Amino acid sequence: MADIIYFDNSATTGIYPEVLHGMNDVYSSLYGNPSSLHKIGSDAEKVLHNAREIIAKTLGAEEDEIYFTSGGTESNNWAIKGTSRANRKRGSHIITSAIEHPSVLESFSHLETEGFSSEILEVGADGLLDPKRIGSKVNDETILASFILVNNETGAIQKADELIHAIRYRNPKTIIHVDAVQAYGKIPVNLSRLDVDLLSISAHKIHGPKGCGALYIRKNTRIHPIIHGGGQERRFRSGTENVPGIYGFALAAEIIHQHMEQNRKNAGKLRSIIIQGLSDIFSQCQYSINSPEDGYEGILNISFPRVKAQVLMHHLEAENIIVSVGSACSSRKNAYSHVLKAMKLPKENIEGAIRLSFSGTNTQEEAIRFLEAIRKIVPAIRY
Repeated sequence: MADIIYFDNSATTGIYPEVLHGMNDVYSSLYGNPSSLHKIGSDAEKVLHNAREIIAKTLGAEEDEIYFTSGGTESNNWAIKGTSRANRKRGSHIITSAIEHPSVLESFSHLETEGFSSEILEVGADGLLDPKRIGSKVNDETILASFILVNNETGAIQKADELIHAIRYRNPKTIIHVDAVQAYGKIPVNLSRLDVDLLSISAHKIHGPKGCGALYIRKNTRIHPIIHGGGQERRFRSGTENVPGIYGFALAAEIIHQHMEQNRKNAGKLRSIIIQGLSDIFSQCQYSINSPEDGYEGILNISFPRVKAQVLMHHLEAENIIVSVGSACSSRKNAYSHVLKAMKLPKENIEGAIRLSFSGTNTQEEAIRFLEAIRKIVPAIRY
């Protein structure tokens, strides 16, 4: 495994060794149910309390505004369905964009079956929402607006402040949800400055465990539970909390925030090496960069026209280089990227698009190995 180059960190990340070791200790010695009233239960509850404090601090939020979930998909589902249902008396209009994660788009689609009126907004060729456009679509009946902060396929960073201002100016009562799953731990996310009501994050995108995430819910935001049962998470999200996972989530959050700037600089170097290398190898008509220059440095989407992306991916895999085709959450549906379609890329560019996503452990030598492989593979498989 040591020889494998893993450039698929937007799909999931390898767990930090210290997180794994710490979680094993929690599994062994702090196995109580945090809802139990005895000492073993209260010891487990203290782990939750400490983890909630840590996550809140990294976000600039209050501890009682953090609710633990099973991951980003649940957080997005809860934010969208829970607030839409809770605020239906005020209206039924909900808006999002065409480049959202499937957990957002499918939640909007489901709410249409409940009678809500959803509006999916177009984006520009750079994958960005136009603040003026979103502002023009908000009306007195708009109860929810949801947008992704860092796009999981291209790394485009939305102009959050401008979008929020446009929404608030038109309807101050519209609830704003931000999907920050790909942003958290990668770029600064400060809720004392970001005027949103709901924000989704996930552990396994930041070298934490799978099956653990959180939803920030601003105080006094009307939201209904979507999971019912024993009333955990202050009666908003039932189910016994995943104490070891939550511990690992908080520890991973601490570590990645300590290295955020260093990780971004490293990713920027890898990105520059690869972009320059592609320019040296191919003519401009033989490839294109689909990620904006001012996007998140750790995600690089590249198209090779007249190349089947899945074929390229498997040839790279044979060289022990792991990349992805589109979003991992929808890649098995055998559908082309809805994000690149929304950006109105030519069909052959969409069909030939791969995504590279970096972590702090990736090296410049790995970027060079990728270029060497691409130099050999692409001409051989181009049709």
